[in-house]
Amino acid sequence: MKFIPACSLVLLTFVSSAASATGLATCDSGDPANWKPQEQLQADLEAKGWQVRRIKVDGGCYEVYAVTDEGKKVEAYFDPRDFAPVATEED
Repeated sequence: MKFIPACSLVLLTFVSSAASATGLATCDSGDPANWKPQEQLQADLEAKGWQVRRIKVDGGCYEVYAVTDEGKKVEAYFDPRDFAPVATEED
């Protein structure tokens, strides 16, 4: 009987750690109270001609799914403190 709860705990630990940072980049962005709002990043990108589909937090970065002004679909990462682009594992 103790086998089932132990397996559940291991599975839960695996799933929760995988959900915390699934992207290609990690930011050392500090306290979220010091971050600029996602809406400001979206406005900045749209001013450059991007079509922003979604912005979410992943690995301490803002992860953006968008279409650039050149029509390219991208998954881009930005530091939430200053919106500096963050290099990914694919770069």
